[in-house]
This record gives sequence, C-alpha cells and structure tokens, in this order.
Amino acid sequence: MPLVTSREMFKKAYEGGYAIGAFNVNNMEIIQGIVEAAREEKAPLILQVSAGARKYARPIYLKKLVEAAVEDTGIPIVLHLDHGEDFEICKACIDDGFTSVMIDGSRLPFEENIALTRRVVEYAHERGVVVEGELGRLAGVEDNVKVSDREATFTDPDQALEFVERTGVDSLAVAIGTSHGAYKFKGEAYLDFERLKKITEKLPGFPLVLHGASSVLPEYVEICNRYGGNIPGAQGVPEDMLRKAASMGVCKINIDTDLRLAMTATIRRYFSENPSEFDPRKYLGEAREAIKKIVRHKMRNVLGCSGKI
Repeated sequence: MPLVTSREMFKKAYEGGYAIGAFNVNNMEIIQGIVEAAREEKAPLILQVSAGARKYARPIYLKKLVEAAVEDTGIPIVLHLDHGEDFEICKACIDDGFTSVMIDGSRLPFEENIALTRRVVEYAHERGVVVEGELGRLAGVEDNVKVSDREATFTDPDQALEFVERTGVDSLAVAIGTSHGAYKFKGEAYLDFERLKKITEKLPGFPLVLHGASSVLPEYVEICNRYGGNIPGAQGVPEDMLRKAASMGVCKINIDTDLRLAMTATIRRYFSENPSEFDPRKYLGEAREAIKKIVRHKMRNVLGCSGKI
C-alpha cells in the first residue's frame, strides 16, 4: 500500500466520532514503535515531520524510513509536514512525496494568513496533496514553535468559516486552550469546548485539528525525575478532554511530547539500572517498546481509532 492522504481517514473519523493520531517522528526507533502499535491496533496513522526533525535527521532519511514502515506494515499511513512556516518548505515536502502538509500562517495578520494558505493549497491540490491550515495561536515551545502566553489567541468561529471558505484548506488547526510542550497548564486544565462547539456548527462535517495535545502522563514524568531528570510540575491535557474533543469534530490529534517523555524516561531508567551497558541497541530497544506501549494506549483509550482499518 502506498502513502495515502487523510481525506478518507478524516471522513470516517468525523462520522465515527473518533480521531486519528498524528505522531511526530525523529528517528528509526520512534517510527518503528509507532507503526508497530498501529499495526497491532489495526489503526489508521499519520506520521508527521517537523522542521526540527528535518534538520536533525535530514529529509531523505525520514522519508525512506516512513516508506519502509509502509512496506513493512501494509497499513494506511499519511506522511505529513507539521508546522510548515512558509511556501518553500511546503513545496519542498510536496515535491518530495509528502501526502499532506500544514502551512502555519497563524503568526500573520488574517488576510496574509489567507493569502499564504491559499497559495499552498493551490500548489498542493494540483498534485493530489491535502493541506492543513491554522487559525489562532497556541502558547508553548516545541521545536521551532515558540509562542508566549501573551501572544496566544483563541480561534474565532466566524473567522474560521471565512478562512476555510477563502483558502480551500482540507482541515483546520484550532486554538481552544492547548499548548505546545510539557507545561500546558499553570493551574486547572481547561479547554474551551463551547468555542469548539461553535466552530463545529459553523463548519459542519469539516475536520478540525488539535495541536499541543499530549497528556504528559505523570508516570513518565515521575520516572524522568526519579532517574536524574528535572521537569517538575509538567502538566498535559487530560485524556477525557481529548476524547470529548474527538466527539466534537476534531479528527486529528497531534502527539509529540508524550513520545519524548516515554523515550527519555525509559532511557534514563535503563542507564541507571544498567551502568555497565553501552550497547545502543539495548537502551534504544527499550525506548522503542515504550513508544509502542504509549501509542497503543492512545489509540485504544484516547483517540478511539483502534480497529478502524
């Protein structure tokens, strides 16, 4: 099976009230852990590559690893660019075989965001590639995305309708209270479900996307800190909130921080418990299993996409 777009995935997810997991990838072990989980759960899958991942691993290596995953598993996989900051990077990924790209013009004034997004949509659609846009800005830090609390803005439902109509995007990332990184809330967790409801009413049947949606599971934070880490007070999005969002038109939920935490916690523990070990295959193998475990948990208990292929 070749790489696919998300059109049919999102249609089924919207109608079924579940979401597709979009997992960020950076190396072979992360990709293997994710796709093994998807294969065992019989779940559709989006593997997404950020600008930071492209810089770290180099595009050709990531593309070939994803192609190997498709050949190895036979499951439907979307290869998606996460947070493309300009037309040039979106064009490069489209030309390189990506089946989906995100153009993030959320930092721009509304009209400039529309113009940039429309330009990417026109180029992508001519080549059979789907496009995700973004309206509203999430706070937090992840790779090269850095937005302060003061700069963060929630998505306006009326603007969302106009944005979709004028750009022709295939999906829209909305800001309703999530944020990038491991410190998503300073106090009680809160998502603006009333705002999400209004956006869904304005755009019935249209797939929405939730960024910054890792749960930052306490067990991995605790392991990290127990074995030399220093990430006190990390807090993510409660899983029941993500399940609710998936029932309200959110068809794609992005997960990155949870993978990083699971991998790092596992490696920290392995080094502490096996001080004489220096074979990378041993600790990276353990980390790969941790990735697989957390992705299976997400697919089965949070996203609701298990058994959908």
